Amino acid sequence: MDKEKLLQLNNLHVSYGSLKVLHGISLYIDEGEIVALMGPNGAGKSTILKAVFGLIPIESGKVFWHEKEILPETREMIGRGISYVPQGRRVFSSLTVKENLEIGAYTVESRNEIKERIAEVLDLFPILKSKMKELSGHLSGGQQQMLAIARGMMTDPKVLLLDEPSIGLAPKIVKEVFEKIRHINEARKTSIVIVEHNLKSVNEIAHRTYVLDKGNIVAEGIPKNLMDSGILEKVFLGNI
Repeated sequence: MDKEKLLQLNNLHVSYGSLKVLHGISLYIDEGEIVALMGPNGAGKSTILKAVFGLIPIESGKVFWHEKEILPETREMIGRGISYVPQGRRVFSSLTVKENLEIGAYTVESRNEIKERIAEVLDLFPILKSKMKELSGHLSGGQQQMLAIARGMMTDPKVLLLDEPSIGLAPKIVKEVFEKIRHINEARKTSIVIVEHNLKSVNEIAHRTYVLDKGNIVAEGIPKNLMDSGILEKVFLGNI
């Protein structure tokens, strides 16, 4: 018996005005998986995350949640258990770390539950415990990225969408961020879809990878097999 797909896209087409960005994308993520989306700039990777989260309209195609067709709308996707962390360490710089985390739980009505969730994410990101009263704009780049992910975890998501979490970070901090992502997956059983250009780091944690080029999926499989096949070099060098 086939395993139920947690999240599935079927023949997704997305355009920005007259510019077609996604040309019939079909992919899936199972429970507990880390799935990487790789490809050069402009391949459509971030667009997939935004379309799934209801931030941009889908021209055609279908999205399935637990194999039931749904219409992606941001608030409903949050309610279903999907959280999105955009690229660029986007935190509310004029608010404290605690206030940023509370905003991440804006759909949670119970104050006690919010406190419990803050305690849970602080266990995942203990470096933030001593920073709770600090303005998030005063944090280091790595700390801001961890806060952005922690805020995304405040909804207790089943699927976490991460858009280039390593961008602009020093190599040592990149390693720490990816260790946290792996820990979230293993400890919380959170499924993760990650867009990332740092091939080495993402290949160390991903279970499966989709390779995109010009809005199309050109390969899919286990990261090591894809690396050995040479397809990534061809895509990134424009030789496909």
